[in-house]
Amino acid sequence: MLQITFSPENLPQGGALALLVAEGQAPSAFFKAVDDATQGALARAAKADDFSGKEGVVTTILAPGAGFERIVLVGVGKADAFGPKEAEKAGSLAASALSRSEKANIALGGLPHAAHVALGATLGAYHFSLYRSVPAEDKKHALASVVVLSADPAKAEAAWPAQAAVARGVILTRDLVTEPANVLNPIEFAERITTLRSLGLEVEVLDRAAMEKLGFGALLGVAQGSDNEPRTVIMRWNGGKKDEAPLAFIGKGVTFDCGGISIKPAAGMEEMKGDMAGAAAVTGLMAALAGRKAQVNAVGIVGLVENMVSGNAQRPGDVVRSASGQTIEVLNTDAEGRLVLADVLWYARERFAPKLMVNLATLTGAIVVSLGHEYAGLFSNNDELATALTQAGAATGDKLWRMPMGKEYDALIKSDIADMKNIGGGRAGGSITAAQFLKRFVGETPWAHLDIAGTAWLDKGKYGQPKGATGFGVRLLNDFVRTQHEKA
Repeated sequence: MLQITFSPENLPQGGALALLVAEGQAPSAFFKAVDDATQGALARAAKADDFSGKEGVVTTILAPGAGFERIVLVGVGKADAFGPKEAEKAGSLAASALSRSEKANIALGGLPHAAHVALGATLGAYHFSLYRSVPAEDKKHALASVVVLSADPAKAEAAWPAQAAVARGVILTRDLVTEPANVLNPIEFAERITTLRSLGLEVEVLDRAAMEKLGFGALLGVAQGSDNEPRTVIMRWNGGKKDEAPLAFIGKGVTFDCGGISIKPAAGMEEMKGDMAGAAAVTGLMAALAGRKAQVNAVGIVGLVENMVSGNAQRPGDVVRSASGQTIEVLNTDAEGRLVLADVLWYARERFAPKLMVNLATLTGAIVVSLGHEYAGLFSNNDELATALTQAGAATGDKLWRMPMGKEYDALIKSDIADMKNIGGGRAGGSITAAQFLKRFVGETPWAHLDIAGTAWLDKGKYGQPKGATGFGVRLLNDFVRTQHEKA
């Protein structure tokens, strides 16, 4: 992870520098100091490039003098609209622009939210190069440390440990999603979660025998075609009052999904290593809560399976009995995530009697058709919970869009021979019928389902978010916990 330090906003002695610039304002005192030191190079470059401080616009000045190897001007938009979310995006963009330098400075130019700029820089500098045998010669990812220059470094220092814990949670999530499936199978995933005990998390691992005893027929039906054994992992953080009911976060962890006998097309199947992004987000969230010592009781539960084809694989037409006792006719073995979640949601409810439950899953392609890659789908049985999650999404940039639910959709998953079937009738409303299916396993507990199929991975980077695994959900749910369930 990027090494972050904070310092007063004084002129650095050369090197690499990114300077945040607001739109429509006179140049800051720091901008003027750097411009003077470089004999007007900043002003000339800004004029030549039509740089005005517009949000997301970058101007790079190479070897401008005064010992600087490069200076990057980063537009942040209007100063009065510069909040924590905008600060994170600006920090990410700055780190990306400075990626070829081993050490760099990021100056806020009098703007606030230094710790959020540092969080953005840490995530913007993220890259996954574990399997490269030879480092890239172009030094594309050389950045290792950043000094954030601000008007109040002491305040930033005090705020940084909590932000750093969130950064580590997001990075953990991204690492897990990026790992290839031949490495990160259910057993390996569970082993990695056990290392989080060092943060103070209680971790319990259920093997096949334990799940059979609990009646996890839906989850085990998905797993039966794979040589890799399934696991369910329970993470507990006890930072609140002793007898207070926990918040429960549940993740779908299909470490590879070929579709089973209802096999997927070959094109794009490699992306299915990321079908455990929901479980990865829950793991990252629990690490973040423990890392910042959140004053709340929380439980994270992930169902970890591999959905494969073999002579023992689940067949279309099979009927399985879930832990709730409800039976499911499996018409499509590629609608497996909801089967995993059915047992884990029921288990979370029955064992922990939580205040609320939020599950995350790369559940349906239908949600991508509906919302693209900008918003995750939000389905809920509780208006208050849905509103709070939507607000947290807006504050962090992990955006949610609430989708409809209703008993009218239940007819689409009615089975002739079981309590329900695992898919609706045809393509219509596919993400909604999946949510209606999950709702049958949560009872009256306030619950939300986040379908993150379109937001867990980006094929192309965008402002504030590098290409690849996004870590979607960690910042969202951390903010939800912090603002709604911790003492001020």
